[in-house]
Amino acid sequence: MRRTSNTSEKLPGRFEDLVDVLPPQALTDDVHYENTVEMIDGLMASGRLTKGQEIYMETLVQLVQAYEARCHSIDTAGLYGIDALRHLLAANDMTASDLARLLGVHASMGSKILKGERALTVEHILKLGDRFSVRPELFMARSRHD
Repeated sequence: MRRTSNTSEKLPGRFEDLVDVLPPQALTDDVHYENTVEMIDGLMASGRLTKGQEIYMETLVQLVQAYEARCHSIDTAGLYGIDALRHLLAANDMTASDLARLLGVHASMGSKILKGERALTVEHILKLGDRFSVRPELFMARSRHD
């Protein structure tokens, strides 16, 4: 499949017209995957979406997720929840104090959690999953001490 560029043009507002531009179908190779991601990016950059654009984008997102799970899965066997938390904090320019504020705990607790001196509660794990848009299970990965 040839790579196409859809993001430079104004995208149609109706679902049916979007299907004419890039029909949603099972992704079979990386070029098709990249075209689909490019279309999603174009929709996201266009501002407020019409109902048809929202439905179309959700369809494409599901196709991308299925392709990534099948062809680009990440081996998480060696990952630890605390390592993932540290990485996400760093990627978001957040400190241990920011973590404590996010979790609604005393300022010193953020540092203790990151050092492994205090465990995350279920409520903490749910807040982290929501804040970083990841599955909460990521933070439940075994610790180095297990």
